[in-house]
Amino acid sequence: MAMHEVTFPVTDPAAILKLRAGDEVVVQGHIIGIRDRTQIRIFDQGAAPPMDLSGAFLLHTAPNVRKLGAGRYEKICIGTTTSARMVRFTEGLGERYGVRAICGKGGFPDEAIEPMQRLGMVYLAIVGGAAALETTQIEEIEEVAWEDLMPECLWKFRVKDFGPLTVGIDTHGNSLYHDVQDRAKTKLEELYARFQ
Repeated sequence: MAMHEVTFPVTDPAAILKLRAGDEVVVQGHIIGIRDRTQIRIFDQGAAPPMDLSGAFLLHTAPNVRKLGAGRYEKICIGTTTSARMVRFTEGLGERYGVRAICGKGGFPDEAIEPMQRLGMVYLAIVGGAAALETTQIEEIEEVAWEDLMPECLWKFRVKDFGPLTVGIDTHGNSLYHDVQDRAKTKLEELYARFQ
């Protein structure tokens, strides 16, 4: 296991290729908050995202914020939501828009492994219940788009030392989630065999 610091958006694919499942990552720069309704608007309703997603790090979130004025928000609590239900958008995010990292809770199922490998993407896992820490690592909400979807808008956050995160799926076809499922299946088969 190695520790990496990556600044987003990334312009050099090598920054993502060097990440291996199980490695830890601390993120600098900018991350974009996204959630179900935002991706439904992009992919099911055909609306082009109003932010540049090239080289982006996407965080599955719908933050709790306080409005300060037109297009300006103060962070209150910015947590992370479960990713698995949004796996169907993964390929499009990488292929059409050049997204390089997706972060959330609970991991992605096996169907994400092949497109992430082919498109040079990673899934970064964050510990559930870490919203208070995440919020302190977000320095500012710099931009918000599609406010009618509040709180499932597109959010641009400036971050410092965001993480540490764990590489759950890498660009080389490795997935910690797949490995855990394999080990659990083997263990269950051993247990069942004892009772036969």
